[in-house]
Amino acid sequence: MLAVLPLLLLLPALGVFAVPAIRSAATVTNLTPAQISSFAPYTQFARAAYCNPLIVQGWQCGDACDAVPGFTATLTGGDGDTVQYYYVGYWSTQNTVVVAHQGTDPTQLVADLTDVDILMANPDPTLFPGLSSSIEVHQGFADEHAKTATTILAEVKRLLSQYGASSVTLVGHSLGGALAELDTLYMKLNLPSSVSIHAFTYGTPRVGNDAWAAYFDSQITDFKRINNEKDIVPIVPGRFLGFLHPAGEIHIVSADDVVACPGEDDATDAQCTIKTVPNIAEGDLLNHLGPYEGIYIGTVFCT
Repeated sequence: MLAVLPLLLLLPALGVFAVPAIRSAATVTNLTPAQISSFAPYTQFARAAYCNPLIVQGWQCGDACDAVPGFTATLTGGDGDTVQYYYVGYWSTQNTVVVAHQGTDPTQLVADLTDVDILMANPDPTLFPGLSSSIEVHQGFADEHAKTATTILAEVKRLLSQYGASSVTLVGHSLGGALAELDTLYMKLNLPSSVSIHAFTYGTPRVGNDAWAAYFDSQITDFKRINNEKDIVPIVPGRFLGFLHPAGEIHIVSADDVVACPGEDDATDAQCTIKTVPNIAEGDLLNHLGPYEGIYIGTVFCT
């Protein structure tokens, strides 16, 4: 990874790659303590996704599960290796079906996502019907998502019917956040329009190109991607490689200073991630683990 850093930092300055345009003129807003604390249950859902499915199935995964009472996990899967852990269940408190995906080793993730040979591809049309051919996503993320997509969708449909739920909530951290982002649009395209879609992701890398971000924003109205301080994962893969985040950034500047950033990938405001972490050499990978509202996320925090 270190060998490619000088090249990655130099390429944008040389104009080798075009940086996608940003479509927003809004301003940063500070979140209230109540708004910040409202994210905590979703953070715990993301944390629980790192736990072995055997203990998630009975919602006995320790502090993360204890923090969100009223949730019943009905489907768990993955092996934490070839297929990331995931779970689906019903949260009676909010009358919503929840889908959560496990993340991965952030060191390995950053190494993979700073490769200048990263491949993009059109999303599978059988999973994402009706998309323009201009929309492209990270091939590896798309392949990982496809492994569980239809199984998860079937369980979501079953729970919506069984409980008369009115919404689906997608969560994930790191690679799990990328899978949750893909799942968010996947659910929107494959569920009735009467079902509302909500998503909360943490430390998520960029998933797709400019056309992906624009279409995602046109379809999804409640998406929050939460970044912690100087976490470097949200700035990879680079915008100069054609990747762009959709709107919805929430940046934890410090413990009690949290802001909502405008646009799809705010590169203007000093309080937002790109200005805080202009390149990976100036970031802090430990911030990837948290704390998010005082909560750490990762395999070692599944207790």
